[in-house]
Amino acid sequence: MRTRRTVRTLVTVVATVLLTGGVAACGNSDTGGSADDGKITLGFSQVGAESGWRTANTTSIKEAATRAGIELKFDDAQQKQENQIKAIRNFIQQKVDVIAFSPVVESGWDTVLKEAKDAGIPVILTDRSVDSADKSLYKTFLGSDFVKEGRLAGEWLVEQTRGASGPVHIVELQGTTGSAPANDRKEGFAQAIATNPNLKIVASQSGDFKRADGKQVMEQFLKANPKIDVLFAHNDDMGLGALEAITAAGKVPGRDITIITIDAVKDGMQALAEGRFNFIAECSPLLGPQLMDLAKKVHAGEEVPARIETEETTFTQEQAKEALPNRRY
Repeated sequence: MRTRRTVRTLVTVVATVLLTGGVAACGNSDTGGSADDGKITLGFSQVGAESGWRTANTTSIKEAATRAGIELKFDDAQQKQENQIKAIRNFIQQKVDVIAFSPVVESGWDTVLKEAKDAGIPVILTDRSVDSADKSLYKTFLGSDFVKEGRLAGEWLVEQTRGASGPVHIVELQGTTGSAPANDRKEGFAQAIATNPNLKIVASQSGDFKRADGKQVMEQFLKANPKIDVLFAHNDDMGLGALEAITAAGKVPGRDITIITIDAVKDGMQALAEGRFNFIAECSPLLGPQLMDLAKKVHAGEEVPARIETEETTFTQEQAKEALPNRRY
């Protein structure tokens, strides 16, 4: 009788488990944060909140995750590589389904990316790339062609100064030292202006993509260089900071000093429409929908292109006036 009662008890337990779906839950208990409900979990490490562009990028990613039904674990690295590495390791420990991040700098990622690969977690790079020789450490890159952006800025300046008979003195506000956009925008701009020997960069320094730093560095440029004809800023925010320094020095931005920037966020576009900027090469922050689509594909094991570039344009004053009413960021 005792044996029969034990058998009946086991049959009841098994039947209860099968009816409640307990077997499936137990079988998937170690496969990641989204195993129980089928929802994809995406761990995303953002550079920080250093600019209007970055804020718009973060908003795009969060809103797109909600619309796509993806659980987002978001981390703000506060522009420190060590914070991003820690965040990625936390994502690995939490067994997320996909990891995406916008690298603070290009170098120093191989070790942590290999850890993600060994854990079977696909990685997507967004906005900024890494310089790893092992391309198998990440599935794809989603973002802009920063070299092209710098080149477009330089080509516009070459065209505008085609009739110049003497030197054109340029100062450059670089982005975060060692970052992909700073390195590439500098390279593209230098390539373009090399076609005109009159175009000379007389000072170049990092403003860390921040408005306050752009103002501070521009103040230094103005004190050290009695003649500045052109400012090339690697993003709108540094250019907007530089406007304050230029105005305080008694010069008229956009007239006494030609100002070229990259990004095309609303504040920058407003400055362009008002004639305080002269030209902007666009860099769209609205990567969220594309990122969520890629996360679903790589999680499903689908093949994706190694590099996916966003479609972007350039703006003059009149084009900025036309685009501003419908600008989303």
